[in-house]
Amino acid sequence: MNVEQAITTALEYEARVHKTYHEALEASKTPVARRIFKTLRDEEAEHVRFLKDRLEEWKADGVVTTPMLDSVLVPKDLIERGVHALRASVEKEGIKGHDTELEHLRRALEVERETSAFYERMVGELDGDGRRLFERFVEIEQGHLALVQAEINCVTGSGFWFDTAEFSLEMG
Repeated sequence: MNVEQAITTALEYEARVHKTYHEALEASKTPVARRIFKTLRDEEAEHVRFLKDRLEEWKADGVVTTPMLDSVLVPKDLIERGVHALRASVEKEGIKGHDTELEHLRRALEVERETSAFYERMVGELDGDGRRLFERFVEIEQGHLALVQAEINCVTGSGFWFDTAEFSLEMG
């Protein structure tokens, strides 16, 4: 796959992820879930804009620059506060009150995994600026995956936070 094909394909992935978060935002009832989905939807919209700019560069000059792509994801302490608020809501309303959010989180996890796998493949296949372009996307998408998984763990009460057990079965 060449750089132009990779960017075009990346735009398709990003549009799909954006749509997933937009639909989740529209369907969600709780303020915490709505904030999470809005943040991720807006981030994906920025990815689409960024990739469109890179595609225009490529088509115009046959080169692609790799300016820094910022992430709007909030710091870990703010994520933790949001998760605690969502956990309190789940404890109050029960998991049934969060079925819609959970369904959308699971769908988001699926499309984020697919998108992340594509970016990882591009890092392995491309060289130079093409590789550098997609390396940053790998980092960002891994952050999205961690956030979505943490939210799923919170809603389902799995006892995990970012793949770390919040309790030990071996403690006496």
